[in-house]
Amino acid sequence: MLPQSASTPQLVDANFTPIGVGIDTSRYGHYAAFLRHDLQQAVGELQFVESAAGYAQFRARLQQIVARHDNVHFFVRLDAAGQYADNLLHFLHALASSFHVTISCGDPQRNKNYRAALFGGKKSDPVEARAAARYAVSERPASVKVLPAELRTLRQVAGRLQAVVRQRTRLINQLHHLLALTFPELALLVKDIALGWVLELCSRYPTAKLLAAASAADIATIPYLPDKQIDTLHQYARASIASLSDDTVAELVRDQVRQLRDVRARQLRLEKTLVDAYRQLPDPNHLDSIPGFGEVTAAILTAFILDIDRFETPNQLVAYFGAMPIEVGSGVDRDGKARPARRYVMCRRGNDLVRRYLWMAALSAVRFNPAVRALYARVVAKHPDKKAIAIGHAMRKLLHLAFAIWKTKKPFDKNYYPSDTPTHVETEVAAPTQEQAAGLKLTAEPARKEVTATCDEILAHGAPVDESTFIDFAHLKRQLPIARVFDHLGLSTRLRGPASQKRCACPIHRADGRGRTFSVNLHDNVFHCFDATCQKKGDVIDLWAALHHLDLRQAALDLVRTFNLEPAPIQRTEKRNG
Repeated sequence: MLPQSASTPQLVDANFTPIGVGIDTSRYGHYAAFLRHDLQQAVGELQFVESAAGYAQFRARLQQIVARHDNVHFFVRLDAAGQYADNLLHFLHALASSFHVTISCGDPQRNKNYRAALFGGKKSDPVEARAAARYAVSERPASVKVLPAELRTLRQVAGRLQAVVRQRTRLINQLHHLLALTFPELALLVKDIALGWVLELCSRYPTAKLLAAASAADIATIPYLPDKQIDTLHQYARASIASLSDDTVAELVRDQVRQLRDVRARQLRLEKTLVDAYRQLPDPNHLDSIPGFGEVTAAILTAFILDIDRFETPNQLVAYFGAMPIEVGSGVDRDGKARPARRYVMCRRGNDLVRRYLWMAALSAVRFNPAVRALYARVVAKHPDKKAIAIGHAMRKLLHLAFAIWKTKKPFDKNYYPSDTPTHVETEVAAPTQEQAAGLKLTAEPARKEVTATCDEILAHGAPVDESTFIDFAHLKRQLPIARVFDHLGLSTRLRGPASQKRCACPIHRADGRGRTFSVNLHDNVFHCFDATCQKKGDVIDLWAALHHLDLRQAALDLVRTFNLEPAPIQRTEKRNG
């Protein structure tokens, strides 16, 4: 259900007798109060349990009121108490076939303020129910919407994913606390101690003493550990100021690593479950069509927005999730230096799970989304030393696009407006029709022109691609970064690692998303699976061929069709370079 309130009383037929029903919800049962329009009791109050027998008692109490009064219209008000009210709300809506019922679900804080205004500091189940009943019969708020079962399921999965992500954050913090005693210098070398090679390092050598005694050759066997880090790790371990190094604390570190790996696997399984639930929605919202959004991000946004009609403007949606930079000035940075008097960080208001995935989506959108890319370029030109501010603006832009796509019920159209072109420059792009999704029009000139190899507007498209089409493999690869393929496949959120060297489970031979044998270099556009049963490697064409079981030429033709690429700049002898 969606908690909504009405600013004006709902009008009903004058022949009806209004009865306010206030319900205070809890885990195991609920308390109901019943008031007439003159604020006197219509019938005795009722405490009933969360069961079929309890709901039958509540229904009998309503029938008792109907027997005493003619043409009764019930105005039911209860707290938006999450899962405690969910079954009750659906039961109440089912009563519409037998009674005239309007069900409203108020924000708990608003209900609390209303109760305090009437009853002061008194707080009990009867007081809460009486306050809700008085609000219902006096204000007559509008009824809440009934959510489809598929959307309710999606929200439940998203809630579990949020809990797992928070648990992972807590486990990472706990590992930080342990390493502060066993190898504090590691945090100075690595920003993210949840990286795969860092966890493997901590599992094999949980204390600085054990790491100092290990040979460089043994350390080098850790998968994905950068070679340049080996000597530095050795030096820091030998001169470590760690205060604990016994076997007991070493086992604590290993146990913490096991928990982190387990919760990460649970997160991946829940992400897959979330995507499956998103695909089953009866009314698709097309958020996954926005470049930068994977299906996981689209599903999370859908689960926490629920109904886009709750928001009248895109700025309300932005404020709801807190996707905006704010100015702060305190604290010390990682180097121990006092932070500047003025700096900008992301607002901490809003849902933490949405903000986490929206940040990752913004990192992808600034490369592949024409509308976001132009905005990012302008903000970076204005704040060249504070690119995080530009990412914050990119998050805000993505929410504006999500608002427009969902409202118009049309997929994202990158040609709706030439976002990389200033508004005062004439272009040959046709004016958009009303059938296209809105939200892409700019009102200011970009700070600089963005031109990338993946921008379809700069490609000269010729005849339709068929089996006889000449393909220049080198020209094709220059147009298509491997990161764009990962984004198209919905695998971008699985990539982990610093800078351009990423790793994840092999999408070729491990469909279950487990393992870290697949390494991809986003700068060089190459990949390599180190699993002995796979050993696939190469460039973007090799990857596409392995994923779809095609030969190289068929894979190249399919890439041209899928990504709308230019097969070749000029006609010449076919040759595959690299």
